This record gives sequence, structure tokens and C-alpha cells, in this order.
Amino acid sequence: MADTRYLLDANVFITAFRQYYPFDFAPGFWKCLEERAKTGRIQSIDRVKDELLKGNDDLAKWANGSIAEAFAATDDPAVITVYSQIMAWAQAQEQFMEAAKAEFARCADGWLVAYAKVHGLIVVTHETFSAEARKRVLIPNVCKAFGVEYLDTWAMLRGLGAKLG
Repeated sequence: MADTRYLLDANVFITAFRQYYPFDFAPGFWKCLEERAKTGRIQSIDRVKDELLKGNDDLAKWANGSIAEAFAATDDPAVITVYSQIMAWAQAQEQFMEAAKAEFARCADGWLVAYAKVHGLIVVTHETFSAEARKRVLIPNVCKAFGVEYLDTWAMLRGLGAKLG
């Protein structure tokens, strides 16, 4: 749909950069993201950008450059409220190991789902749902618990009508 908007997880950028679409091999992928970001079809959040900047590489430069405005702030009271609900939910889930809960509290994932929930966005991630997950609190598991739609990079690209060539 022409008005569908997507919120990208850090792994979408990192996996593309390191494996599928390096800048020198597939500049069309990155151009597509830049163009869709300018129209508001794709975005991410400040905490994902922070994760990308830790790489101190070409991906970090790109995130701080032509697409920098696509990383939204998560300091909105509505987002903080939903984030708090997500953290309480994660802590209450006995299936997850304590280390998984601690890591989830440190990373951007909960913030990503909270932002998507508040703003009606579809989360894009390489993670997949697993009812048996114990070692990680997976984004799709959180999305499912909070009624947030999620999909992978390729479904997003198809939804955007992207042509990389």
C-alpha cells in the first residue's frame, strides 16, 4: 500500500551492509532507503542510530549523513509509557532467561516496538517469532504480544515497490 510506513530494526541496516547489499555492490538498496525516508515511508529511531554509530564504519557515516533525519526521537511520553508496558511484560515472561531480559532492557528493541505501536508503523526485522525463545526476547514475540505488525526486509521492499537495479 502506498501509505504503509515501516520502522527498521538495526539488523536490517547491519545485515544489508555486511552481507546482502554492501555500499559498493548494491548502491540501489541504500538509495531506495534514502528516497523512502524522504517521503516518510521508512524510518527508524534514535536508539537504533546509536547502535549503528557504534560501528564507526561506512554504515555509521551513512546513518549520520544523508538519512540522519529518518531516526526519530523516542522521548515522547506516549512512547515511554508503552515502553514501560513492554519492559514489564518482558520481565513477567518466565520463558526468558534473566540474561535475555537484561539484554532486552539494554538494547533498542523495546523502544522500537513501543514507537511502532504509538505511531502505527510496521516493524521491519530479520528476527522471526519463536514461541520457545529463551535466550533472547525477540522483536516478533514482543510485536505479537502488543499487536504490532512486523515483517522482513524483502517484504518491506516489495511493499515499497522497490526495484534495485
